[in-house]
Amino acid sequence: MTRSLLCLAIVAASHSALAQVQGVVRDEQGQPIANASLDVVGSNLQIRTNARGEFSLPVQTGKDVELHVKAPAFMHKTFHLAQGDQPAELVLSSTAMEVVNVVGLPWHASNMESAQPVTVLGGEQLRDRQAATLGETLKNEVGVHSNYYGPVASSPIIRGLEGPRVLITQNGLDAGDASRVGPDHAVATEASTARQIEILRGPATLFYGSGAIGGVVNIVDDRIPQGTDTYGEWRLERDSVANDKLVAASGNTGVANVGLHLDGFWREADDYKIPGAAEIETHEEHEEENHAEHNEDRLANSSTKAKGFNLGTSYILDEGFVGLSYGHLERQYGIPGHGHEGEAVDVYADLKQDRLQFLSELSLDDDWFSAINTRFGFTDYEHSEIENGAIGTTFNNESQEARIDLFHHPLADWRGAVSVHYKHADFSAIGEEAFTPPSDTSTLAIALMEERHFGDVLVQLGARIEQVKVSADNMRVDLNEHHHEDEGDHHDEYLSVFSIDTESTPFSASAGLVWDFTPGYNLAFSYTHAERSPSAAELFSFGPHIGSGLYEVGALLQVVEDEAGEFHFDLTRADIELETSNNIDLSLRKFEGDFGFILNAFYNSINNYYYLTDTGMTLEGAHDHASESGEDEHENSSELPVFIYQAHDANLYGFEGEIIWQMSTPLKLSITSDYIRAQLDEGGDLPRIPPLRIGARGEYEIGNWRAELSGQHYFEQDQTAAFETNTDGYTLIDAQVSYLLSEDLKIYLKGHNLTDEYARVHASFLKDKAPLPARSFAIGVSGNF
Repeated sequence: MTRSLLCLAIVAASHSALAQVQGVVRDEQGQPIANASLDVVGSNLQIRTNARGEFSLPVQTGKDVELHVKAPAFMHKTFHLAQGDQPAELVLSSTAMEVVNVVGLPWHASNMESAQPVTVLGGEQLRDRQAATLGETLKNEVGVHSNYYGPVASSPIIRGLEGPRVLITQNGLDAGDASRVGPDHAVATEASTARQIEILRGPATLFYGSGAIGGVVNIVDDRIPQGTDTYGEWRLERDSVANDKLVAASGNTGVANVGLHLDGFWREADDYKIPGAAEIETHEEHEEENHAEHNEDRLANSSTKAKGFNLGTSYILDEGFVGLSYGHLERQYGIPGHGHEGEAVDVYADLKQDRLQFLSELSLDDDWFSAINTRFGFTDYEHSEIENGAIGTTFNNESQEARIDLFHHPLADWRGAVSVHYKHADFSAIGEEAFTPPSDTSTLAIALMEERHFGDVLVQLGARIEQVKVSADNMRVDLNEHHHEDEGDHHDEYLSVFSIDTESTPFSASAGLVWDFTPGYNLAFSYTHAERSPSAAELFSFGPHIGSGLYEVGALLQVVEDEAGEFHFDLTRADIELETSNNIDLSLRKFEGDFGFILNAFYNSINNYYYLTDTGMTLEGAHDHASESGEDEHENSSELPVFIYQAHDANLYGFEGEIIWQMSTPLKLSITSDYIRAQLDEGGDLPRIPPLRIGARGEYEIGNWRAELSGQHYFEQDQTAAFETNTDGYTLIDAQVSYLLSEDLKIYLKGHNLTDEYARVHASFLKDKAPLPARSFAIGVSGNF
């Protein structure tokens, strides 16, 4: 029955006679490379070399073959083979660089072959850098920082961009959470069971839509098996800084043509230790009191509990696979930075998510089309913000997504695919402190992606057009009440109610090339024009957000202040404009031999850049809550700063660099650096932009031992926006050592912030309330099978 349904869904096959393409894969010294992987570009067919490096590939008579060949410790390479050239000898060059195929791109390419800058974190590197949140896991990657909402809800910042501009995906499908709405919302993914994490720097709208105008973080796992091999891993770890405990395991196996997957994790941590006072204004006094004592301060509301599992299965066919998975995630985490008159207030979030995914990758035996990839996802997400036992706001997001990529055979030597993409999100914020109204967002898009080799030059072209509809009912706004900036008077009367529908047609186009101008080097260039419709939260927000501790106002409104210092809110008279990015990337790479580097420079000109900015005004008594016992209500008299979304033209530019030197067989050194400058056309700087950073890492591996020492120096950030303070520079030193007890069993020890540096993250809304963790040590054991 399954085969019959698949046959009905696929273009009718035309059976042609088959021929054989044969050859051998060797290294530079002529030695065969066993178990090298050969991907047939434009299809889902993959084969491996035998112990003598040999391969044999069936192809249609009269058709040439494009192979993408990869092997560990070697540079990936693409070969074009004509049937008359048999047998072929394919030579790979050794490299000190980490070369990994990128799953999140529509064409076969590694991080060293893409026109767009890509970072891939996988294998032991991913396990070594894994943290409780996605932002903290990726914060040391080139061009990536963390917005650091404590260790519980940190999200990645790519080249100074975050929130609705940076798309978080799981196996190419939107994570479907509320993490793009506010910095205090945790990303509903788990890195402990991931196979690799891919970071597409710069606009990725061509592949993922307008929500990726700043980049993409794609978490790749094996929840839907693509084979029936048996393998897996497990990990136990405990960290001292918060008594953080982690148990994680994943495994794949198969029976006949059926693949099976199961993974799960459990994590629990207390409030974490900090090397000084939480509040920046009390740090100097605090240091005087504690200079002779070991500091055991902890950051209130920084604890977390989380657990989850994924169950998946697939049916393996000769021409590909079809699979389905179900995942469940629960996370309860504190929200730091809340207190009234010096006393901490219990504020935390309760998150739950259920997720279904359907993936299919099938090769087609058709005269026109070579493969079809299909992805469907359904996500049911709920997130409640709770203060002293009372729910202030509950966020719900029910989303559906479907994407079909249809690859065609070469047309005048151009290879590519047509993509049809649909997304729908039904988002609501319910409760007395809901700061954004319920909204529906629907997107329908079609894209064309093509590439062609011209000798040593690879050209990649693409275009995408979307139709985006955003609607909101019951948008309640106080337009008439006056507020005094000093007294903070606020009358909770909503005098205007709106229903708003917006419709836009964002268009994206991209052109890139990769030039192998001499052996072992390439030069990559890409230009992307990308458009984005502002999100519902950016447009419709109005009210207190207890998680972020802000009074948030959307771009449809404006703050009007009079000479007496009183202010009120009014509808803006400006039209809703698309955010438009024109981005240029230039990369120079050296990848062969014991010394390699990647140097990137970028310039991003953005019209109508929507950002959340401080007005300098505050509101008092913005929300009431029941006490923890639930008996009496009390007024929360804290002041909330008023932040409003504005749209202005801006320019972001900077550089990223990574140098790697394999000094000897056991010793590898690397140096990294990145810098972002973000300015408004009308003058001034954008807020919360990470500072210049430089890092160094040394890795030593001999026998069963492996050691690593790394340091990151963050320079002072004094290029700040209005009402934003400077942030001091700091240096973080980390180290780790591991020992292989057997081929599949490892014990390890990690140390973070070894100098107990008192540091704050400039890009964080909690910069003045939540320093980075104190010195910590983690011990763990991991295994593979």
